[in-house]
Amino acid sequence: QMNLVESGGGSVQAGGSLRVSCTASGDTVSRRCMGWFRQTPGKEREGVASISGGDTTYYADSVKGRFTISRDNAKNTLYLQMNSLKPEDTAIYYCAAHRARVDIYCPVSAVPQLDYWGQGTQVTVSS
Repeated sequence: QMNLVESGGGSVQAGGSLRVSCTASGDTVSRRCMGWFRQTPGKEREGVASISGGDTTYYADSVKGRFTISRDNAKNTLYLQMNSLKPEDTAIYYCAAHRARVDIYCPVSAVPQLDYWGQGTQVTVSS
């Protein structure tokens, strides 16, 4: 069993930046498909960014060029750096992980269906 804990959310003005983190315990973040998705009330979960076991990254069109996903294997942590934030980025952000350490195709659309989720962290962007 892998436990994921997000942190780093908060409130920021439009145009600002935030970095959210996802620290894992019980297993390693390395060499597995992981990602971030977000959810707002009344809307479906939206995959935002993903990273494959081989470290290939994918982004939703809505965040491409503004968000960067990365991981630090030594700290067992996944990150999402968010720049040029917009009010429409306001959501609860969740990290997710595949149960197996394999290098599989890891598209953004698959992130909400991954096996392990954290509890989420709120990101609020004001105009």
